[in-house]
Amino acid sequence: MKSTTLFLYAAFSACALAAEAPTAEAFGKTAEGTPIEVFTLTNSHGIKLRAMTYGAIVLSLETPDRDGKLADIVLGYNTVDEYIKDTPYFGAIVGRYGNRIAEGKFSLNDKTYTLATNNENGGIKTSLHGGLKGFDKVVWKGAGLLNKDGSQAVTFTYLSKDGEEGYPGNLSLSVTYSLNNKNEWKIQYRATTDKATPVNVTQHSYFNLKGEGNGDILGHELMLAAAKFTPVTAGLIPTSKLAPVAGTPFDFTKPTAIGAHITAADEQMKFGGGYDHNWVLDNQGGELALAAKVYEPTSGRTMEVLTTEPGIQFYCGNFLDGKNTGKAGKKYEFRNGFCLETQHYPDSPNQATFPNTILKPGKALKSTTIYRFGSKK
Repeated sequence: MKSTTLFLYAAFSACALAAEAPTAEAFGKTAEGTPIEVFTLTNSHGIKLRAMTYGAIVLSLETPDRDGKLADIVLGYNTVDEYIKDTPYFGAIVGRYGNRIAEGKFSLNDKTYTLATNNENGGIKTSLHGGLKGFDKVVWKGAGLLNKDGSQAVTFTYLSKDGEEGYPGNLSLSVTYSLNNKNEWKIQYRATTDKATPVNVTQHSYFNLKGEGNGDILGHELMLAAAKFTPVTAGLIPTSKLAPVAGTPFDFTKPTAIGAHITAADEQMKFGGGYDHNWVLDNQGGELALAAKVYEPTSGRTMEVLTTEPGIQFYCGNFLDGKNTGKAGKKYEFRNGFCLETQHYPDSPNQATFPNTILKPGKALKSTTIYRFGSKK
């Protein structure tokens, strides 16, 4: 009886904890002196997500393993200064255009726009994740709220001004993170503009379901609901083709260890240094649908990804090299984390056959992605 009472009390306390809107807490300042705030979301199962106003970055995400033990499963740092100094987009919202735009140029309404370029693979300059100062490097406004279902949420808003990083139009953007009792981290993107502009915003968290800093992710089993992917050039720019994954190292239509074919003698693997490609999701209708499943055998942790987006970028930490020291004081080595970035396809403004990414005045961008967490014995 005593143990039952304690259990009920703990459950009640957890529910009570999540019955209020999260409030802002101070979390350092930028070099210019702008205050940074952090918001903490919790649910009744002990899952906890922390996110800050700098870059709308998810700082930590604690989920239970098969034995109920919590661990932080996203890579990152302990201080704002570390994120400002050097980060491969850990936990950030990236944009105005997530992923690459070839040569940092696109044409729209008979005008050519030149963007800030900040990446070069295979001798090809590109604009990556919004340019030199993308959405990951700006301070957003944050506001905690309580959803109708009792789940906690935080909404980050940002006004990207006309000409920022070379993009046309004043873009008003909001990103809402919610954490419910279904163990779902829900991300809702909303945007409007006063000029036609490309928009492709995504979340760039690096996951390791063993826990951040606990080695490589090659033993994670991945399923992608995608029978095709977009092959790339040496510059990691799509060729415009949609290639079948069947019979290639890119076939994750059935659960497969990430490391199973990662060393295959394949030109695409050479270009990416491993997996760093966009998969064409089977669901192209714009409704919320399953995109990916991940299972980590040693911890039993699982993760499902659902999205309204037509593509997903699977990146397996090929550029991690031990230079970044994480929250637990451990260095993030080669392939110590993976990303599943829901998105429209890379370089879409220059690829007429790809799904359209141009947002026009009078229209609203609406996109939803869910990361659902669990465990199995």
